Amino acid sequence: MRQQTDRGKDGKPRRITAEQVAKAAGVSRSAVSRAFTPGAYVDKAKRERILFVAQELGYRPNALAAGLQSNGRSNLVAIVTGDLVNHFDSEILAKLMQGLNAMGKWPVVLGGSDDISEAEVLGVLGYPLDALILRGGSVGESVATHCAKLNIPVIVSGRNMQTEGVDSVCCDNERGAEIAVQQLLARGCRRLGYIGGLTYLSSDQERRAGFEAAMATAGMAPVAMLQSDYSFEGGYAAVKNLLSQTTEIDGLFCANDAMALGAMSAAQKEFGLKVPNDLAIIGFDDIAMAAWPSFNLSTIRNDMDRTVSHILRLLGERLDAPGKASETIRIEPQFIARGTH
Repeated sequence: MRQQTDRGKDGKPRRITAEQVAKAAGVSRSAVSRAFTPGAYVDKAKRERILFVAQELGYRPNALAAGLQSNGRSNLVAIVTGDLVNHFDSEILAKLMQGLNAMGKWPVVLGGSDDISEAEVLGVLGYPLDALILRGGSVGESVATHCAKLNIPVIVSGRNMQTEGVDSVCCDNERGAEIAVQQLLARGCRRLGYIGGLTYLSSDQERRAGFEAAMATAGMAPVAMLQSDYSFEGGYAAVKNLLSQTTEIDGLFCANDAMALGAMSAAQKEFGLKVPNDLAIIGFDDIAMAAWPSFNLSTIRNDMDRTVSHILRLLGERLDAPGKASETIRIEPQFIARGTH
């Protein structure tokens, strides 16, 4: 009994509606709704007839509308990502989407670069979101204010946002940088350098501050303080430029793993240095690539699994208790000793 597909003026197939199913099955619109609602009463024969017709026509209930009608939730959770060229951001996004799916939530991903505009983020608030997860480092706190007016919970990942009703999960970046310096000094390195990322990101500001504090505590001054862009290419270029001007460096801390991998490649390929004998290198984040045998990078672990676990917990608690006090979780960094220090 499959009918010809209903098409709009533009010739494209239209979504089959409950009204069309009701008409084809010879029942009321409410009967179709009850047939797809668990626990709702409808005569067995009538239900089977409705389900058969729905399958023939290619009908699926509008889950978004059903959720809003039943409990006021759409199950849509927007994620404003960081720069997906950054391996840490792409890896944590994959874990976050998997966790949201397990919660019965549908992720709406927005961004893919750190220069996403606030207007683009505000645009997604036109959808009936259950919550918004911010990973984009350049998005201002005004977005959280807009969400509060719309009763949309906000969870910030990767930095601490001091806004009422907003929960934050971030690594203790300063402590991680201090650990990196301590490990380089323990190896015997005395001429240390630092390669940072994008200076407007709080993660870079905190990692730089931690590096400088640890150096000051040791009564030492860094040989070089460079800024790059958190990319492999940026780390490669930074070290190529640095070593072209001076070889007075025996230890290097990079503010993320991608730059550390680029720095290691430049030191080896451009200058023939042996890592770690000539130059010890420590990164930050512990992305999957850092453990590859060809890199075997020593790094500071910014635990993705714990971060995602806390985000999902905070999301569930905030949905259940919208008025609860804000919570900030600091993820404790861990040194992962491999072969570059």
